[in-house]
Amino acid sequence: MTFDVAILGAGPAGLAAARAAARSGKSIVLIDDNFAPGGQIWRGASQIELPSGVRFYPQTRLFAVDPGFTLHTEPLGTIHTTTLILATGARELFLPFPGWTLPGVFGAGGLQALVKAGADIKGKRVLVAGSGPLLLAVAATLRKRGARIAGIAEQANFGTVVSFLKKYPAKLPQAIALRARLIGVPYMTGVWPTRFEPRQVTLSTGRTLKIDYLACGFGLVPNTEVAQHLGCRLDDGFVAVDSRQRTTVDNVYCAGEPTGIGGLDKALEEGERAGAAATGQPVSRKRSHTGAFVRDLAATFALHHQLYSLAGPETILCRCEQVTHATLAPYREWRDAKLQTRCGMGACQGRICGPIVHHLFGWTATSIRPPLVPVPAASLLTTETPPEPENDRSDNAHPSNP
Repeated sequence: MTFDVAILGAGPAGLAAARAAARSGKSIVLIDDNFAPGGQIWRGASQIELPSGVRFYPQTRLFAVDPGFTLHTEPLGTIHTTTLILATGARELFLPFPGWTLPGVFGAGGLQALVKAGADIKGKRVLVAGSGPLLLAVAATLRKRGARIAGIAEQANFGTVVSFLKKYPAKLPQAIALRARLIGVPYMTGVWPTRFEPRQVTLSTGRTLKIDYLACGFGLVPNTEVAQHLGCRLDDGFVAVDSRQRTTVDNVYCAGEPTGIGGLDKALEEGERAGAAATGQPVSRKRSHTGAFVRDLAATFALHHQLYSLAGPETILCRCEQVTHATLAPYREWRDAKLQTRCGMGACQGRICGPIVHHLFGWTATSIRPPLVPVPAASLLTTETPPEPENDRSDNAHPSNP
């Protein structure tokens, strides 16, 4: 199939881009690897309407892009387009400490996603730890589903968090509303986990808590693999864009977290701008304050230097290939370490350990090569055009609705 515009990612930025692009009357395809649109923020929403004329393919993974924007996807096959909008979102940052790979430790957002998908957490005692506004949202979701929240451990200090809220008073009502749903739950600042053992976590204060699950994430890392695969320039780890969300590659636009971690408002604003610009529509000239917000958010939740020294010699850094800190310590750069230890060569292709070794050793991935995700060998051998979906998304129906 051929479309005028292909949008990768159906979270808030991708949905905003789809709505804006649909106004042009051009053919739009929206693909996402989840079961339904919404991304992490709107995951589990009862209904998300898609604009008329937008074709949506859930559970679809992009694993390569050929010159001329031929998209190779699994399981659909080949999709052709002339314009790309990248709204690929972000993933959690994990920093290793003894026991972080044991059963019972989840990413904060990961556990939230599991619970939204139906996992039973009633009666389980959970500590939510790490850094960033996501912690409150995760704790509120888990408590609503019946979890007993043992506490929230935020590594940033109390003063910087309060100063941030004072600078952005519009965010204060949301923070108060979340905190109101967590009455009785301790909110500890300047605190982080240093060790996990089955049903027990030790905090940086020396305190030990009995828990069932540890939900832990130290902020977000942008998903830039597709952008790098296409040759888009990065600035400080984020996709570089201009005021129209154009990347440094012709006809490639980017919106949302890949251009800077900034939350829902930024994603919606940039998605709208990208969808309009990509289809030749006027783009709002209204001055945006999201750039300052992104910088202040990063400064507020900047990671404490002690977090980089929690891993012991036997602590695993690469989970896929079971590579320890001591094994990686003798090497001086990412490529050499990969060749000698297989770090970053497992199923996640460095998505988890890549940011870890960047923070611990300063290493940076030097190349992104297809396949971008693990796919069956048959998918690598076929260029067959995907069939028309049984249920046309142009009727605004949610994918799960008849």
